Amino acid sequence: MARVYLDHNATSPLRPQARAAMLAALDALGNPSSIHAEGRAAKALLEDARETVAKAIGAARRNVVFVSGATEAANLALSPNIEVQRNAAPFDVLLIGAGEHACVLQGHRFPPQAVEHIALNADGTLSLEALDAALNKNQGGRAMLALQAVNNETGVIQPVAAAAARVHAAGGLLVCDATQAVGRIDTTFMTTDADILFFSSHKLGGPTGVGALALRDDSLHLANPVLRGGGQEYGRRAGTENVAGVVGFAAAVAASIAKAPQESARLAALRDALEHKVLKVAPNAQFYGREAGRSANATAFALPGLDARTLLMALDLEGVALSAGSACSSGKITESHVLAAMGAQEKAALRASLGWSSTAEDVEEFGKVLAGVVDRMRSRHSAAQAPAP
Repeated sequence: MARVYLDHNATSPLRPQARAAMLAALDALGNPSSIHAEGRAAKALLEDARETVAKAIGAARRNVVFVSGATEAANLALSPNIEVQRNAAPFDVLLIGAGEHACVLQGHRFPPQAVEHIALNADGTLSLEALDAALNKNQGGRAMLALQAVNNETGVIQPVAAAAARVHAAGGLLVCDATQAVGRIDTTFMTTDADILFFSSHKLGGPTGVGALALRDDSLHLANPVLRGGGQEYGRRAGTENVAGVVGFAAAVAASIAKAPQESARLAALRDALEHKVLKVAPNAQFYGREAGRSANATAFALPGLDARTLLMALDLEGVALSAGSACSSGKITESHVLAAMGAQEKAALRASLGWSSTAEDVEEFGKVLAGVVDRMRSRHSAAQAPAP
């Protein structure tokens, strides 16, 4: 049997459209900063890709910055020196949702004493009451909020627009990690009311090593770029652009949003079927964030009495790839800060995430493998608990 891949929230397989676009772009010879014909041809590919990405999220083309991925984007955006107008005073405090990805929790450029984490509700959504309290406490200062659109571990959709209304009323700025949202839910500057959006290519079925950061309008100024050198990316990010990667990224964006409603319905049906398989094996299974709105493609669950890490490894040995939370922990299986923020008793959960290449056959095979793995683990546990003869 072919392996069953259920980890699209970590990396989605390369889409055929992205592969074809990249192969064609690899024949472009020039540097996009060169003014000769070859350079202009490369520049045209770059700007066409920028236009595609910009339209997808409702941004002006000049306000889209190509970066190496969401981690670099978070490092670039989450700075006290982002200016809403030129020569504006630095931001005083960074508010971070307690369930944010490590690229936000560790990638910002605020001093530790200027950072405050905002609690989650039991369903995994940001507590707007806790946000109100934090904004009231910091009255008189300039606050920035970092809030993801969709949680990478649970698939829970965050109340970005509601949070933005509160932050803007307090004179602040909202930076939205849209990595798990673009192509899965309607994610634009209009729907989120965010000031900055960023996301990665490889979650969409594009190549790794490329992503985008977008500014809502021309009033925002990245006063302190992370990478300095030439004047690429409108002076916001130095270095010769990865033209083939950017072109593949844009192709993946276009493919992911072309039939997004239909794909969302298809993936929701597959996810529901997968959760049914889990409940058939373990009727007491715990699903996290199920009470909240979730992206159609993801589910996080634990089987009480069975260690999530052991389950993960056993499923992998049987040909099923899932994860136990974020993939960005240097290959380590660690306790989930997201579950802890939700007040869950379990320290780790399994995450199954579907995508463009997922099929009903994948779900069916997952159910068979899970049943066998769980049966063997329970048998071993019973044998270990039996009294010695």
